[in-house]
Amino acid sequence: MSRFVQPVPPPVDPYAGDGLLRSWLERHLGPGGHAAAKGRLADLAADVTGPLRAAHADAEAHPPTLVRYDAWGARVDRVDTSAGWQAQRAAAARHAVVALPYLPDARGTWGAAARVVQHALLHLYGPESATFSCPVAMADGAAALLSQPDVDAGVRDAWLPRLISTDPATAITSGQWMTESQGGSDLGRSSTLGRPAADGSWRLTGEKWFCSAADAAMAVALARPEGAGRGSRVLAPFLVPRYAVDSPLADGAAPGAPAPGVTVHRLKDKLGTRALPTAEIGLRDAYALPLGDPAVPGLVRAMTLVVVTRVHNAAAAAGGMRRGLAYARAYADVRHVAGGPLASSPLHRATLGTLAVDAAGAFALAGHAFALLGRVEVGADPEAAAELRIVAPLAKLTTGRLAVSSASEYVESFGGAGYVEDTGVPRLLRDAQVLPIWEGTTNVLSLDVLRALTREDAGAPLLRRLAAAVDLARPLSPVLADTLATAAAQLEETITAVTVDPGTAAVLAGARGLALRLAYALTTALLVEHAAWGDEQAELAARLWARRWLRHEEIAEDAHHHLDLLC
Repeated sequence: MSRFVQPVPPPVDPYAGDGLLRSWLERHLGPGGHAAAKGRLADLAADVTGPLRAAHADAEAHPPTLVRYDAWGARVDRVDTSAGWQAQRAAAARHAVVALPYLPDARGTWGAAARVVQHALLHLYGPESATFSCPVAMADGAAALLSQPDVDAGVRDAWLPRLISTDPATAITSGQWMTESQGGSDLGRSSTLGRPAADGSWRLTGEKWFCSAADAAMAVALARPEGAGRGSRVLAPFLVPRYAVDSPLADGAAPGAPAPGVTVHRLKDKLGTRALPTAEIGLRDAYALPLGDPAVPGLVRAMTLVVVTRVHNAAAAAGGMRRGLAYARAYADVRHVAGGPLASSPLHRATLGTLAVDAAGAFALAGHAFALLGRVEVGADPEAAAELRIVAPLAKLTTGRLAVSSASEYVESFGGAGYVEDTGVPRLLRDAQVLPIWEGTTNVLSLDVLRALTREDAGAPLLRRLAAAVDLARPLSPVLADTLATAAAQLEETITAVTVDPGTAAVLAGARGLALRLAYALTTALLVEHAAWGDEQAELAARLWARRWLRHEEIAEDAHHHLDLLC
């Protein structure tokens, strides 16, 4: 008797096979703008399904290692990474995954919508990048921070071109050294101190507990300037070179040697993102360059970086959900159970269809955040800036939670094979779990949303978008319009109530529920907007999303019947 081996076909081309992605680009870029992006997107999709998929597997199989000393006992703190990780690094530069929104020709072609094209690149690249999407996010955040007008021009000119280079030989990425073991997300407890040097540079001393992309050429670190007060507002962002070649304190050091004063204590042994080197790093009079005036409270400046990395987090979540769905659907098409393909089972079709609804909502939410970011950067649009203030945390927290629940379903959809590491399927769940944690847990972000509502009136642009979407939904479905109108009215009432006394235990305890309700209603509105433009898939997704998340109804039967349209 021959041994049965289950064939597992690759999923469809991530660009050509994703109808929602293509129609989203058609709407936001216009036919000419989408046509201008097609070659770039098709090239990346070809790389993703070929060499980058192999590089992804190699990086996962060969995680980074820390070499503390050389053969003669000199401290080197070298982080060695695999050939697959280096291939991902080169591809990110070559395909301008970081650089695109900063390139003059891209802005000339797409204007503010260059960020929309970048989101599409991330949607294709991220899910099988071995989480190189993390240093991509931090490099983009650092580039956005360096682009601010209050950053010294000499610092900008020395480092920004390297962050946005499309030449793999010169392109660098950035780390992000903010959290400390005693504080975590409570930045007010940060104890890293900065003192000025005579030449205008600074020296940082402290301990950073969770430093991702520890192999990056630079990092943005938060420190408390000497003489500054307590709390988080006075913290200032600094650029810290990782290697001696970029530090004037290390004249004559060998290439690749660590910058003086930067010590890598250990690499983290994490649940997921195993190919990504994450370290605990000590600073002892480490050379640093201020990003803005350290005498001016700098946490607001640092938020430029944080907003960018939060929307990247949402893109990673939505992209991973879509790729996981594609893998699960491809497997269901060839796996036979109970006398027929798994894909013909009404129950399994309902499961996949429900996952497709969640993936569509996550994509719309992440895509909207990138569109707003582009309008802020290119057009200095005050309405977009006000809306982004609340959309960035909402998109991050909601897509992060959806990514984890969806990944669990994807693993389950493969049965026992989904629990076996060398199939690659368990990684979907392991890597998804970082998404609700990095750049703020769900609760931390929910309190941020609450502050935005009560201190900055950030609910106003959101409520206006919901009201406009109700009118757009009416010709599509009166039931959908009424559902959204009811949700909007309830949210307006709740927002009014919480602004009266935002510090009560009841308001604080309910912050997560309020944030999720806001995000579910916003996502409905975004799907309605795309449906009103003429996308049939978005219309179906809007109806089912509203039933699932606003009315809390079972959508299994419709998800089963319409699976092919949904994915």
